Amino acid sequence: MLTDDRGTGPLRLHELLADFTGADAEESLELLIDFSEKLPLLSAKRVIEGRPERCRVQECQTPVYLWVDVFDGHVHLEAMVAEQSPTVRGFVALLVEEISGATVAEVAQLPDDFLPLLGLSDALGMTRRKGFRGIVSRIKRAAAQGKGENSG
Repeated sequence: MLTDDRGTGPLRLHELLADFTGADAEESLELLIDFSEKLPLLSAKRVIEGRPERCRVQECQTPVYLWVDVFDGHVHLEAMVAEQSPTVRGFVALLVEEISGATVAEVAQLPDDFLPLLGLSDALGMTRRKGFRGIVSRIKRAAAQGKGENSG
């Protein structure tokens, strides 16, 4: 079981994914699209910074920009994904909600492939699957490196 020091008990992954349990692929896609509306706005600092290429997830066809910061062993995640890509945006929003405030060790325990947990293994094409794995991989790698502010 994944736990955290945020005072909220276990990481919310199981809670966040509960709605996807038993849903067919179409329902899961709708849930993910609904989640896209929950992606937080970038901090003022990130808006000023713009979209540095080092923060772009190259495995994604859709432009996804990630900022992974580690402060005192806790991960903070910011992301920017175009509203015109609601499936990818929803996936990233789910990760941002789950990961922000988690410890580096907790982030390391996250599954590399979320699609089976979302019931979307067969619903998304190879390119999208590769992109989703790339997003998770980037987050885990940056958190493990613990670069701190602006690790991209």
